[in-house]
Formats: sequence, structure tokens, C-alpha cells
Amino acid sequence: MPDTKTDLQAAKSRLAAFSRTAPALMQGFGAVSRAATAAGRFDAAERELIALAIAAAKGCEDCLLYHAEAARRHGADEAQLVEALEVAVEMGGGPAVMYAAKALQIFRDLG
Repeated sequence: MPDTKTDLQAAKSRLAAFSRTAPALMQGFGAVSRAATAAGRFDAAERELIALAIAAAKGCEDCLLYHAEAARRHGADEAQLVEALEVAVEMGGGPAVMYAAKALQIFRDLG
């Protein structure tokens, strides 16, 4: 059984290594990320849930790890996550079902 917290740390380590290799790119991406997740009409937790749903629809496991942690940190609950994942499944079909299940397990494992 995979260790979600270890997987998250590994993803963060890969991201840090890439950041050291391409600092200008990652500084720009960091600015985009901060702007995209800053509270506005949607609060930070809702924005992270949107990102998590998109990660499920796109099939990005490292994104699931990163955004599940951020959603939890900003106070998202499992019921909100499930609603966001329902939209991801509608938009992403069968592959999104598989990643939605992973997202839910990751969210629970990080709890």
C-alpha cells in the first residue's frame, strides 16, 4: 500500500529539483499559481478543490497530492471534495473516475 505522505514528499522533492534547474520558469509559474489560488469570490479551499478536480480529469497524480494537501490546509472537507470530483467525472469520463478515487484516498490519507 502506498504511503501518501511519502509520495507527497517525493513529488515536492521532484518539484524542488526542477525549480533549481529552471528557476526563471518556476518563478513565473509560482506567480501564476499564487494568483490562481488567492482568495477572491472563491475562497482558497474552493480554488484548491477546483484544482484537485482538474487534476483528476487530467490524470495528474502529483497534482492530486499537492492540491489535496492544500485543500485540507485551507479547510476543505470531504463532502466538498466529493462534489468537486463529481464534476471532474462528468467532464473527464472513465479516466477521471479512476483519478477521482485516487484523489479521495489521498485526501483521506492526509487527514
